[in-house]
Amino acid sequence: MKHSSIISIFFAFALLLGGCKDTNENLVGSRGVAVVPLISKLSPAVFDSNDMANTYVEFQLDVPDKTLLENAIVKVSLNGLMQRADYSTITTFPQTVKVSLKDAAAKLNIALDKIKLGDILNVEIWTTSGGKVHPTSAVFNSAVVCPYYPDQIVGSYHSVSTDWASEGDVTITIDPANPYIVYVAGLEEIDGLNEDLGPLKMVINPLDYSVTAVKTVLASSTLGWGPTSDYHNIAYEGTGKLNTCDGTYEMSFTITVDEGTFGTNQAFTFTKN
Repeated sequence: MKHSSIISIFFAFALLLGGCKDTNENLVGSRGVAVVPLISKLSPAVFDSNDMANTYVEFQLDVPDKTLLENAIVKVSLNGLMQRADYSTITTFPQTVKVSLKDAAAKLNIALDKIKLGDILNVEIWTTSGGKVHPTSAVFNSAVVCPYYPDQIVGSYHSVSTDWASEGDVTITIDPANPYIVYVAGLEEIDGLNEDLGPLKMVINPLDYSVTAVKTVLASSTLGWGPTSDYHNIAYEGTGKLNTCDGTYEMSFTITVDEGTFGTNQAFTFTKN
């Protein structure tokens, strides 16, 4: 319970990068000799569900030593399934690579109208060296999402957290100078505290709509929880994601005070009223 228990400060942050399952029995052995390409400048990184016929992702592909490989093969699959298709072959580096959703669907023999909102196109880079084709760790996943409209991701929201035993309304506003920064006000008022600091700053990644909550002190005291609760400078920070279709934020917060932490992975959902 947030009113009675607090643990010593300790937390770890892990970023998991998922890829597709390999079907070649010798892939584990092959990875040791593969040339790993470099993926950079991924933008856009998601597919626009409102324009399925024209939407694409684009990135720059390079290799650390161009003399070690013959080519790089861009392979695609859908939703982590084992069915892969060769999308294109790259022989000169660096190279700007564009992967259109329409063309990827055709390569996979999938009708474009069968791809739906929330589906994920998996993009992998394999390399050819010494006449042998090897998988590499150069992979990324691009989702089919709704476009980003700032006025649809702000306003009056309902906040629910089973982990934190909290439920009530908050207000999300946008930074007038940056449409990818929003501010959440009212989290501590839900908990019965005087939110004399804050609001919580959250930064939205324009590439994939992931969200980073910057550590922000929201209230200077927890005395609103009762006379035996005397913690100072309660702060929130964490990560999450924004659903650009309905404006919902799914967040995981670490909540701390000067005296320690209430733990990590406190799940919150912000839903538009």
